[in-house]
Amino acid sequence: MKSNLLLALPLLLLACHRDEPKVETVATTTSAVVGSKTEAPATNTPVTTTAAKIGEAAPDFELADLDGKKVKLSSFKGKTVVLEWFNPGCPFVNKSHTVGSLKDLAKKETAKGVVWLAINSGAAGREGAGVDANRTGVKTYNLDHPVLLDENGAVGHAYGATNTPHIVVINSAGNLVYRGAIDNSPDAEGKEPTGGKLVNYVETTLTALAANKPVEVSETKAYGCSVKYAK
Repeated sequence: MKSNLLLALPLLLLACHRDEPKVETVATTTSAVVGSKTEAPATNTPVTTTAAKIGEAAPDFELADLDGKKVKLSSFKGKTVVLEWFNPGCPFVNKSHTVGSLKDLAKKETAKGVVWLAINSGAAGREGAGVDANRTGVKTYNLDHPVLLDENGAVGHAYGATNTPHIVVINSAGNLVYRGAIDNSPDAEGKEPTGGKLVNYVETTLTALAANKPVEVSETKAYGCSVKYAK
């Protein structure tokens, strides 16, 4: 009798194992509005993405300007585009646009055919965010180029924007060729440049592109205020 039970036991265990329900783990992901056909939820929570790399295609995006008009990056195909992360309440932005390297630079470059877009990735309620604050900034700094609002932070994260100002240059082929600081003067006034000589990285990059020459410095560490992403 014991022998028969011992022989039957493995068969019972095997039967139980086959009948045991299979448990699957389902991972949920959130898609960014940038470079994707699936839009992110309309919230102020930034979407975590892997920042695009230098030499790679710039992630496409569509953002509204201060009048509600949609602006899409891909509509500027074939042109050099500058993206400037902007916060009108940031003292570094103020210095850069009044006495530093950003003063009148956008006007100078757009006159040559460059597209210049300011992007504010600050969440609603944070410093420098919202239509009214940015309209005041446009008047204060006498800007002619669009300021686009990225309140959920998707575009900022897609490009790895960490500071204001933070600059990205995209060449006519649609690839990132520069990302980082406007210049090598962390005081934002051009008075104390690193190494003693002021270098405007963005102007140097645009000059190289216009002459069909390689960009010598493709990435630097941005300085300034932190981008006011949603907490």
